[in-house]
Amino acid sequence: QVQLAESGGGLVQAGGSLRLSCAASERTFNYYMGWFRQQPGKEREFVAVINRAASNTWYADSVKERFTITRDNVKFTVSLEMNNLKPEDTAVYYCAADDQINPYQNTGFREREYHYWGQGTRVTVSS
Repeated sequence: QVQLAESGGGLVQAGGSLRLSCAASERTFNYYMGWFRQQPGKEREFVAVINRAASNTWYADSVKERFTITRDNVKFTVSLEMNNLKPEDTAVYYCAADDQINPYQNTGFREREYHYWGQGTRVTVSS
C-alpha cells in the first residue's frame, strides 16, 4: 500500500510562491501522481496530474500558467510549484496516487478515481 506525505504548506502573501512536496513510501513510478485541494465547505477539487514518465501534465484551468507539477521517479516524490498565488488558492492541498487512471482517456480528474492519499498540507494566501 502506497503511503503519501505532503510538506511545504504555509502562509504566503498574494503574489508569492510556495513549493509543495509529496514523498511516497514505495516505488511509485507506475502510478500517476496528482494534486487536489479542498477549500472550507467545498468538495475536493483537481489541481494537477502528471503521467508516469513525467512527460505530460494536466492542470485545472484555475491554476494553468501559475502552477507546475513535477516528479522524481528516483526519489519517489512529486512536487507542486505554485507561483503568483491568489487568496482563492487558500486550501488544504492533497497528494494522490493511482495506477489505474488515464488522463488521456479523461480519468484522473476526480477525487473518487484515486486510491491513495496523503494527509494534506495547508496553504493560506493572504491578500
